[in-house]
Amino acid sequence: MLNNQVSKAVRLAIAFGAASTAAFSASSFAADENGVEEVERIAVTGSRIKRTDLEGSIPVTVIDRASIDFSGQTSVSDLIRNTSFNSAGSFRPQSGSSAQGVSQVNLRGLGASRSLILVDGRRLPKSPSTGNSQDLNSIPMAAVERIEILSDGASAVYGSDAIAGVINIITRKNFNGVEVRLGAGDVSLPEEGGDREEGSVVFGASSDNASVIGGISWNSRDIIYEHDYPWVQPGASSFGVNALKEAGYRSIISQEECDSLENFMYGSTGACGYNFNATNANEASTGNQSAFLKAEYEINDDWKIFSHTLVSKTKSFGRYAPSLNDAGDAAFLSDDSPNNPINPNSPFYDAEFASYMADKRAGEIANGDDPSLVQIRHRFAALGNRDNNVDNWSTDFLFGAEGSIGDVFVDFGARKTKTKTYEIGRNYLMGSNARAAMDSGAYMLNDPFGSRFTTDTEKSDYQELLSGLKVTTSRIGEFNQEELFASASFDVIEIGGGMIQAVVGAEYRKEEYQDTYDSLSEAGQVGGSSGNSAGGSRDVKGAYFEALFPLMEDLEMTLAGRYDEYSDYGSDFSPKISFKYDVMEGLVLRASYGEGFRAPTLDITTAKPAPDNPNVSDDPSCLNFGLEAGCDVQVNAVTLANPEIGSETSKQTSFGLAYQPTDWLNFSADYYDIEISNMIRFFGATTILNREQTGDPIPAGLGVERLSNGGIDLITQGYANEGSWSINGLDLNLNTTFDFGDAGTFKQTLQWSHQFESVVDGGRNTLKDPGEPQDRAVLNNTYTWSDFDFVWNINLIGKQYEDVTQNDDGSLDKTGNIATWVTHDLQVTYNMSTGTQISLGMQNAFEKEPQLSPFGGRNYNFDLYDAYGRITYLRFRQSF
Repeated sequence: MLNNQVSKAVRLAIAFGAASTAAFSASSFAADENGVEEVERIAVTGSRIKRTDLEGSIPVTVIDRASIDFSGQTSVSDLIRNTSFNSAGSFRPQSGSSAQGVSQVNLRGLGASRSLILVDGRRLPKSPSTGNSQDLNSIPMAAVERIEILSDGASAVYGSDAIAGVINIITRKNFNGVEVRLGAGDVSLPEEGGDREEGSVVFGASSDNASVIGGISWNSRDIIYEHDYPWVQPGASSFGVNALKEAGYRSIISQEECDSLENFMYGSTGACGYNFNATNANEASTGNQSAFLKAEYEINDDWKIFSHTLVSKTKSFGRYAPSLNDAGDAAFLSDDSPNNPINPNSPFYDAEFASYMADKRAGEIANGDDPSLVQIRHRFAALGNRDNNVDNWSTDFLFGAEGSIGDVFVDFGARKTKTKTYEIGRNYLMGSNARAAMDSGAYMLNDPFGSRFTTDTEKSDYQELLSGLKVTTSRIGEFNQEELFASASFDVIEIGGGMIQAVVGAEYRKEEYQDTYDSLSEAGQVGGSSGNSAGGSRDVKGAYFEALFPLMEDLEMTLAGRYDEYSDYGSDFSPKISFKYDVMEGLVLRASYGEGFRAPTLDITTAKPAPDNPNVSDDPSCLNFGLEAGCDVQVNAVTLANPEIGSETSKQTSFGLAYQPTDWLNFSADYYDIEISNMIRFFGATTILNREQTGDPIPAGLGVERLSNGGIDLITQGYANEGSWSINGLDLNLNTTFDFGDAGTFKQTLQWSHQFESVVDGGRNTLKDPGEPQDRAVLNNTYTWSDFDFVWNINLIGKQYEDVTQNDDGSLDKTGNIATWVTHDLQVTYNMSTGTQISLGMQNAFEKEPQLSPFGGRNYNFDLYDAYGRITYLRFRQSF
């Protein structure tokens, strides 16, 4: 490429902002035989065409290595979760979940399964813990060179899941020497727990025709217990010492007996509940240990081979409240059980309840039904807390080659990834043994801890009984992926604006998924467990093309299309067309239209019914237990598979501009509109309750079953195809650079994501509902002077209403205010001439607490906010 073309490419890269400038630095220059400089073409996320002009027709934001270091984050998951594109927050490690150790990203608030994550342009496998989303925890921070975020649909390039956008994590290369990093951090909320540490060693070497880079890294974060937070109030669970009576679940023991039991509490309505917040640790511990190695060898001037290897282990420990009797026959008592309140010989005998049950049974017999047994809900606190240890192993190996055959550039390769999860759960309940112990009277509901026993022999015998009620659960999950890929890039023909460039390629992918629970859990005999087995396999074949048409010197068009065929459900075709117009010096206009799809994942179609006990905020259930409205309450739920579910499709439109009016200022603004049809969506307990409250539609087969007094009896949750979902919004990227000479350099970058509408199935705009902020922004300020770097990052999450209720006439009442949440991150770094770098920083420097409002059974939105308070950290880096 001639010098004027290089100059133009640099100018446009600057117009695109600091992000493109960082990406442009990855290209290399050389001279031809006439001494004219040439620049290597490179590919940017969202296109397979390599080019020198990085200001493309679709918006790409790049987080370079310097920005990663200035963020103060120790993991890829936390870094991406805090970007403005993760508008509604995303799932992170938490106790009591079948996906305890997983971290996700949720671009545009459209769900983690619509946000595609790539590593060096190849898709990250699904996590076996979920089967339908990818786990950011498996990627070591030390291996990352930069992160490119494509905020546009890209199924025409990458296939399924690329609806809300694509995150491409580019691993490090072109590194020579050794780099050592060590760091530690401490949280201020609460005073105990949450401490973190990190470390890495990276090495690299190269010769004229070979290079290698590798390293090891680790990071960890301690567990945090719910009761250590100052704002946490008792959480009521119906699983205390209660029987299902006419008025709902009510205590079968006296108030004095209930209150005397540790962490049990008696409500004003006569229910004996259990305070699960006394033992829970919603913030599960996490840790990552990884090793990576990349190597390249140039066979000759035209060909090279390369390999990438990544091995990662993540660990998580979670603690949840003691087991409950939600499994099979353990929920019922025999009539002659000493614990049964309708048994005249029971110390809990209730004549009124016995009369009610007799009348109820008489009616059932008259209808030809079997007479019902007394149903109870009990917390087996004497077994101890439920502790879950999760180990996730991930291996990723890729080998490939690239080079030229005549004027055609080709690349091909093979990749094999394997992810395996081992989960061990302790102190779960063996339902059949619990039923037998309650029916025989060996276990008494008014004395679960065995305080009635006084001799050593009696105490020992009772501990043996309790041990016989315990189950250690196990779960082994695997997600294996094998890939073959090949592509060819070539120039087609010259037209008015230049040469038409094209890429064609094909991919083959085999996915094998298996999530196996122990046999007792599968059979529904384990109390307090969640999830169930699933498994299956599929083959995916894909073929794609992309062509760049320079229609005029300043106007280009790109056409792309991809065909994907799935062995288990069918095929999809995804087209895309985009335009870029260089209006004048420094001003670029761009627009695109594309169609995408999301294939139903294997877990959705194959999972067995899975019991669950989610925490929710439901006023009738709170009042049922004599607690105030807005409390946390634990309820029964079951998750069902949907083998008939189909793929969903999307249509995406975007247009925007990038402009550099002066040397010190550049910005871009991009409008997007996404419409999803035949949508796949998980309807969990909180979503179902919110929709029940607002009157919005709930798919057939899912919903809430309530008791006669309004309290929740069972929530049926799961996946379904729900009509449509449309969102639109605007992304703003603004960059300034002020060079003060000897006084230093000051740079600012603003990323602001604003949504206009989010509409499900043609209904109302749900933005500003709880959990759906309309705005999210990050402002980065960096001042470099002499050997010092000073960083001040400002993070904003927009306000929401606290309650949205639909009235009988269809009108809405929007009340309460979850205020705009603004936090400040500070860092100072000293760079020494010896290659030593020392950083001292604080995230959330002014200790902003999360916006407290009941959400999903917690005191705040766990996906959107964190409750770490001020995180103070120290980091050391030494380069050799």
